Amino acid sequence: MMNIQAKFGYLYKFTVTPGGERWLVWWRLLRPHTLTASFIPVAIGTAMALSVHTINILLFLSMLLASTFIQAATNIFNEYYDFIDGLDHAHSVGIAGTIVRDKVAPKTILVIAYVFSALAILLGIYISMHTSWWIFFIGLICIMVGYLYSGGPYPIAATPFGELVAGAFMGLFIILISFFIQTGTITLGSLLISGPTSILIGTILMANNIRDLADDKAHGRKTLAILLGHKGAVSFLTGMLASAYLWLLGLVSCGFLSYWAFLVFASLPRALQATRSFQDQTTAEQMMPAMKATAQTNTIFGLLLVLALVLQY
Repeated sequence: MMNIQAKFGYLYKFTVTPGGERWLVWWRLLRPHTLTASFIPVAIGTAMALSVHTINILLFLSMLLASTFIQAATNIFNEYYDFIDGLDHAHSVGIAGTIVRDKVAPKTILVIAYVFSALAILLGIYISMHTSWWIFFIGLICIMVGYLYSGGPYPIAATPFGELVAGAFMGLFIILISFFIQTGTITLGSLLISGPTSILIGTILMANNIRDLADDKAHGRKTLAILLGHKGAVSFLTGMLASAYLWLLGLVSCGFLSYWAFLVFASLPRALQATRSFQDQTTAEQMMPAMKATAQTNTIFGLLLVLALVLQY
């Protein structure tokens, strides 16, 4: 009884840091370092469309906002259910902790996630009215997957398929939708160019799961990082990063991308930093720089790919 009261006693309380630091609570809740995983795919899909059609700025901005709202809602659902499942506590490492450290009511967190999801749906209606209603239904599936990643009886985050789902829905799907709403079609080139970014989005989740391996294992989760073990998971992460760059080389050799795409290799030092920082580290605190470098790899790689696509066309 005492445990339940300790866990849910402030269900309706809201206490945050006073003064100018209050906005930091909400900023941390969004997990801003992950939001590039929503912006980059939209930018890539839109940049690819330059070779086919004039860009509709309103559709681009609507897609950008919708994708960001879905990503933010997914992060907030994750915050809520990690608390409910006991994964977040006052000493948890990382940016999460709006409930356990900042004492924001769980109900408040959940309402914000639903509001962001609703905003994404409204934007999806606007996009669908000007393109295809298939986009609306695909968007609903993306929102549902964002919820099921942490929520429901069998959360995706507790399985070995988290990286695959994240890469597919936040990478491949978002890129192709962004391309489709501008061009009205999907091409082989758009499909193949989606590959490296989809992989890199998966690496962000893999890095997170490597850091949280011990806590996740203690709570009975079966993430890919747990199944592979620390060394195996770091090797798998290294392979994912390497495959993204090798895939890019293949796209250039086959003519799907111009030589401008070699700009992307300026992000390689960050990828090397990520893998080296994970090796021989034993605590979550020590692995935080590796997580940051992994997210930065996706950001720099993606932005440089967008630049290459713009220069190419």
